[in-house]
Amino acid sequence: MAHVSEHELSEIRGLIESRSGILFDESRERFFTTRVRDHVHDLNLSHGTELLRLILNSNVEYDSLLQRLLTQETSFFRYPAVYDALEKKVLPELQTRKFWENPRSLRIWSAGCATGEEPYSIAMTLADVLESMEAWNIHILATDISRSALDHAERGIYDSRRMEPVTQRQREQYFSRAGDQYAVGSGLRNLVTFAPMNLAQVVYMGKFDCIFCMNVLIYFSEERQAQLLRCFHEYLEPGGYLFLGHAESASRADVKFDSYIHSDSCVYQKPPAIRRVEVAQERA
Repeated sequence: MAHVSEHELSEIRGLIESRSGILFDESRERFFTTRVRDHVHDLNLSHGTELLRLILNSNVEYDSLLQRLLTQETSFFRYPAVYDALEKKVLPELQTRKFWENPRSLRIWSAGCATGEEPYSIAMTLADVLESMEAWNIHILATDISRSALDHAERGIYDSRRMEPVTQRQREQYFSRAGDQYAVGSGLRNLVTFAPMNLAQVVYMGKFDCIFCMNVLIYFSEERQAQLLRCFHEYLEPGGYLFLGHAESASRADVKFDSYIHSDSCVYQKPPAIRRVEVAQERA
């Protein structure tokens, strides 16, 4: 049996936090310990020091461990209320605001996109809701720290079990079928760009109309969560929207977001520029 000491676990935990900003605190101690020991066993290593050596010397091995530790359930249209808010509140407001733009542009960031279900769900919602898609310049940026997850996302092939939340109409319109698998069609694929990104070292990529970062902040310390929320606020257009997971909140950052409850989801909005002007005039 593989042996991983508490000291080795601490070293691995510290390496991950320093390199990726991901914190496995006391609340995840049992989960972390079990996953690391299983990983050591599956690699036929004798102790944790060998795993440390591997992940220090190989980005592939580091990514493999991280993928195992960050694996969580994901699906198309996870949290339906979020996509209902996108369909019924956010996109109609953006269509009205951008009506006179030529071309009408829409930039959305899926931060922590995992195996691609989230950005493709966003793309389907846009395709279903936006009028005259050809009049829009749409760019969905989908990023994740795991290269293996991104490889899966870029292939865009999903088995029938994963496709259960997708309606029959959407399957026929946006996917092609091969046996029990479905491949994302070019219409959706062309809307999404996948790229590796470590959110602990995020770089400025221009302004976005919407940012999705769902069930990602929970892996960071409170200080790093606040830093990332400030980045999101900076990267959003005035009036832009932020979507977080159910267990996450934008209240940790010292920046202003308006919040709206839609069904069982909270939608955050960066105050529109016109409101800032009004506030400044009131103060004057």
